[in-house]
Amino acid sequence: MSQVRREPLADQAAELLLARIRAGEWALGEKLPGEMSLAPQLGVGRSTVREAIRQLAGRGVLATRQGAGVFVTALDAREDWDRVLDRADILSVIEARSAIETEAAALAAQRRTPAELRSLRKALADRRARTATIEEHVDADTAFHRCIVLAAHNPILTELFDGFTPRSRQAMIEMLRIGGAYGGTADHETHERLLRAIADSDPAAAAGLSRTHFHEMKHNLR
Repeated sequence: MSQVRREPLADQAAELLLARIRAGEWALGEKLPGEMSLAPQLGVGRSTVREAIRQLAGRGVLATRQGAGVFVTALDAREDWDRVLDRADILSVIEARSAIETEAAALAAQRRTPAELRSLRKALADRRARTATIEEHVDADTAFHRCIVLAAHNPILTELFDGFTPRSRQAMIEMLRIGGAYGGTADHETHERLLRAIADSDPAAAAGLSRTHFHEMKHNLR
């Protein structure tokens, strides 16, 4: 296993952790091992691991939940997007999500496999169950929508979605904090209808439901 060999140690440790996340060692929403496990794997001390985690949290890849641990919140950090995305407000994020995910929903309805439908159903069940905190709910919601994007079988859409996830996650958290409510019955039923349209191989319905969902998000925010 690769270890840190050059200074600065925290930067190197952060890049090694990011490489392992990109390689799929930890899934979106999964908890990382503790500092005592990561430190010898990376060849650094626990304080360096903490700094590396802090760096990746600042880039939107990891999040620390008090009393629970450190969790993966994005599968990559697209540095070339940072200047644009940091200036984006919540409405702009919703519009960008709509552009990516409406097309992905239509394609998923045409191209999804039985295995992908099973993944979607599991992700939807997880989304309904994970409402203890806003952050937990947003991560579960992101995982569900990523399943739709993967089912579209378009690598560019997947790359756009993954690159956009850090900014999108923060915007969704901010939006739900403003609204004060999340994970309700109506919201879950909207996602159930979207899944049903994909399962029924109805691209027009899937795209329409996705577009309407994001339009309502914009309306409620205003």
